[in-house]
Amino acid sequence: MGQRNRLQYIILGLLNQQPQTGYDLAKAFENEIGEFWQAQHSQIYPLLKRMENAGDITHEDTVTGEKLAKKQYKLTPTGYQKLVDWVSEPSPELTPNKDEFILKLYFIKTADDPRLQPMLREQYQLHQAQLHHLQQRRETVFADSTTVDHAYGHYLILDHAIERETHYVEWLAQYLNP
Repeated sequence: MGQRNRLQYIILGLLNQQPQTGYDLAKAFENEIGEFWQAQHSQIYPLLKRMENAGDITHEDTVTGEKLAKKQYKLTPTGYQKLVDWVSEPSPELTPNKDEFILKLYFIKTADDPRLQPMLREQYQLHQAQLHHLQQRRETVFADSTTVDHAYGHYLILDHAIERETHYVEWLAQYLNP
């Protein structure tokens, strides 16, 4: 499969959950979706227009406050079918993780490089904080088995992210100097 715009499928999936504004969609990338996919306002808004022109979504103008008009987007039957087809497709390729820290490590030649320990400490602190954040999200979002049952895929993603960060922290800790 060649490169394609996977962001459109994320938007279709989010709109399948409930109608949302462009702002709501952009905010979704600050929590769980942001753990595995990034998107900026500058990508989302033009894509919404293209998706609406293609008939995948539609919008309704809503007014909040006295005069603030917002576009509330929702899925069309065509968009829903496109989402179903995409989720049903195999995902046969591994995508590379663009981790700048790992890229920098590649260019460290010796264990006594003076840049190494500060880099490791910084990443250890960042990943510890991320692990704590993810654990808190799990407690907040999945407080009981009913919520797990109603969003099982989301739960699996969060569990995967916690496992990933736990392993990353353990990996970093073994190379940190005491």
